[in-house]
Amino acid sequence: FHVILFCFLMEVCVDSVESAVNAERGGAGRLELCSSLLEGGLTPSLGVLHVVKQYVKIPIYVMIRPRGGDFLYSDLEVDVMRKDIELMKSQGADGLVLGALTEDGRVDAELCMELLAAARPLPVTFHRAFDMVHDPAVALEALISLGFERVLTSGCDSSALEGLPLIKRLVDQAKGRIIIMPGGGITERNLQRILEGSGAQEFHCSARSSRESAMKFRNTCVSMGASFSAPEYGLKVADVSKVRTLNAIAKNTL
Repeated sequence: FHVILFCFLMEVCVDSVESAVNAERGGAGRLELCSSLLEGGLTPSLGVLHVVKQYVKIPIYVMIRPRGGDFLYSDLEVDVMRKDIELMKSQGADGLVLGALTEDGRVDAELCMELLAAARPLPVTFHRAFDMVHDPAVALEALISLGFERVLTSGCDSSALEGLPLIKRLVDQAKGRIIIMPGGGITERNLQRILEGSGAQEFHCSARSSRESAMKFRNTCVSMGASFSAPEYGLKVADVSKVRTLNAIAKNTL
């Protein structure tokens, strides 16, 4: 009679030092460090990486994504990605997170190969550009042959819960050749269903709660970004108790 121990790894995406510290305190196993989570996560500043490294011990995977929007990149944007990879590597990133597609919705194998070569020897996650592909089964084989360590996906749907049937198929197809990490709208309410229904061993969440700004004087006539932007006087920060709860659910699932 053998007891099989399943060990879940929780990755928390963070865009501030405070969130990074809270994620580690709550039991996160790895950070995905970004800026601008409102746009799905962009490349963070070197300053943030530096300071996060001073305060946390868990691995930090840095997002390499020069702008929001689609994943079809110009030559100039590719130059920026290459430079960012070089800088993040030199400043102690433990891994990188990136992805690129062709105009017809396939994995851009040529560009990914180039970026993976630049990233070596760091492990690399293919991000949710995967959720924009034309054929997920074909895309997964491409990522495996390119040598990505894992793929972050909501199952090509608006959340990991809605994409659960596809996530399960991807886990079955991968057969351990690449890690399938569900992410997108994962909360304490649905985590158990997602882990049990997918067979995934890692999951990705932001575990944030809103916090009121400390500003006493407020100018409500001005907004710093487009109309869909986050409220100027509210902050979203990874919440230690949310991270702890998610971690406990994962531990109790199997």
